[in-house]
Amino acid sequence: MSMIDEKDYQNKKINPQTWKVILKFALRYKKAYICIIGGGMIAGIVDLCMSFMTMWAIDGFMIPGTMKNLPLFVGAILGLQALGCLLTLIIVRSGGFLESNLCADVRQDAFHKLQTMSFSYFDKTAVGFLISKLTNDISRIMDLISWMGIDLGWSVMAIIASLIAMFAVNLKLALITVASVPLLVIVSIIFQKRILKYQRETRKLNSMITSAFNEGISGAQTTKTLVREELNNEDFHELTGNMKAASIRAAMISAVYLPVANLIISLAVGFIVIKGGHDVLGGLLTVGQLNFFISIGNMMFQPIRNFAGIFSDFQSSQAAAERVVDVLTATSDIIDTPEVTAQYGDSFNPKKENWEPITGDVEFKNVSFWYKENEPVLKDFNLKINAGENIAFVGATGGGKSTIVNLICRFYEPCEGEILIDGVNVKARSQLWLQSSLGYVLQTPHLFSGSIKENIRYGRLDATDEEIETAAKMVGAHEFILKLEKGYDTEAGEGGNLMSTGQKQLVSFARAILAKPKIFVLDEATSSIDTESEMKIEAAVNTLLKDRTSFIIAHRLSTVRNADKILVIDDGEIAEQGSHKELMQQKGRYYELYMNQFKSEQFEKSLAVL
Repeated sequence: MSMIDEKDYQNKKINPQTWKVILKFALRYKKAYICIIGGGMIAGIVDLCMSFMTMWAIDGFMIPGTMKNLPLFVGAILGLQALGCLLTLIIVRSGGFLESNLCADVRQDAFHKLQTMSFSYFDKTAVGFLISKLTNDISRIMDLISWMGIDLGWSVMAIIASLIAMFAVNLKLALITVASVPLLVIVSIIFQKRILKYQRETRKLNSMITSAFNEGISGAQTTKTLVREELNNEDFHELTGNMKAASIRAAMISAVYLPVANLIISLAVGFIVIKGGHDVLGGLLTVGQLNFFISIGNMMFQPIRNFAGIFSDFQSSQAAAERVVDVLTATSDIIDTPEVTAQYGDSFNPKKENWEPITGDVEFKNVSFWYKENEPVLKDFNLKINAGENIAFVGATGGGKSTIVNLICRFYEPCEGEILIDGVNVKARSQLWLQSSLGYVLQTPHLFSGSIKENIRYGRLDATDEEIETAAKMVGAHEFILKLEKGYDTEAGEGGNLMSTGQKQLVSFARAILAKPKIFVLDEATSSIDTESEMKIEAAVNTLLKDRTSFIIAHRLSTVRNADKILVIDDGEIAEQGSHKELMQQKGRYYELYMNQFKSEQFEKSLAVL
């Protein structure tokens, strides 16, 4: 989440609806939970039986000094121990199975959700926070709800069995024991609220640290060039220091809570010993019964402490649960209507048989758009583009060029007005219908882990090796690929980090071409490559863009001279439009941009000669 969203978690109260979302995943594995909870309950009965066995040993063997029925006693003990071992095996296997599957299910659903989110979600969400949510937070939550069933089952049965046994043995001692329970509950509630506060703070700081790691690794080159090593280290040291302080505060409160809770329990046990000892001396209670009562009293207090621990774990995990649920329940700003989904399908279940072919007519009708309220990027914008036209957008940075293209691609939607593709509002057809016919080459290319061949094939998964090589040849990538050690099977690395920026750009261009898109977008696509490669791509583009609607955002104005129409975008409006020749004759904004850039390039060439 953004920094603001992360701070908001500090003010949220525990919401059962948050856990309701998480527990829906647990309901998929009812049998495992039956084994865990049922095993815990049987374990509680086994513990009660062991207390009875101790009473039997004292009153039946030790006090009278007899060995009568000893074989039966030993057999019962061995049977209970064997049952305990079997229960342990069942519980541990079921818990491990449950935790592994729940983690996998939640991460799969969260990743699926992220694939459906619009660009605006990632604009507002830091990568580091997302990574923290999908790793640390999920692991913490699934560990809790996988294993809490053991304590839950054992505690419920232990309390029920202990109460029945205590009241059956001695009413007065039972009442003394029960009287201390409300005090223990009140103390637990007071302490757990404070523990929750600092646990939430710890989770927030943990997400910030993960984000800092992500930025530090991905921005290592920038850090070096700006000599920010010391400043980055100081910032990270402050983050880790704050997290350490919050963790210590939470640990200190927990450290105080446990002795206080144990003191209450010890006082209750002390009263039991005093009263029970008096009854033993008076002949009202046997030694074995007193020992049984002390044992069974502890057995009842332990579940209460377990409940406090479970409650504490739920509280300390509440912040993590909130973060995970925020991902699972996030809604995209761009959603196809149920009617559109029924006809065209969605991103995971497309109904391509119902898809109309795209011709490529594009029209903006009174479109207004803003990323933030009261900061319009486009206002009442109108533009009509005929199928097959090659349109270039030029102008100052921040003028709205990329926004226009992103709206055409439906990466964002207009805040007002409408955009038509082939005369139909884009909202009347599915996102996948449009985006499957797009070819988009970004200024900063991104490649996925895998071979170069696999990265190019992402453009069209059913493409043959020959088609992949043909696409690479068209953009001038074939030659450098063959020079690599494994050719097309060479690993690109994470994000393409094993290749130069220019090489990544050529591969991403081949990937886009392979898709044979009806609408082609080049967003500063040649700014990262050398002049020779640029010339090769331009030659290929002139052929590839024929009969395709294409949009070129260019910094180098020399790359758009052949465009059918050049639009100068200034502050979200069309300042000028026309062909290169027409705009040069007007000697307006475009003319100034072109001549200034031409002079700059000529100056650089003269310096290179010197």
